[in-house]
Amino acid sequence: MSELIIDMPDAERAELADLADATGQSVEEAVLAAVRGWVRGERERAGGEALRLAGRHAGLLRRLGE
Repeated sequence: MSELIIDMPDAERAELADLADATGQSVEEAVLAAVRGWVRGERERAGGEALRLAGRHAGLLRRLGE
């Protein structure tokens, strides 16, 4: 595992610490869960966009493959 350092305002850090504590997580666990959720969502969004573009340009892609 590698380390990532993020600068954030004190008020956001305090809010994050409060929410992590309220959910029984460490700040690190809460941040990692948030990052994983963001990555999953962006992967799905990008995959959906790729499928949309492939469908829109199917004829061109087919011709390029010939």
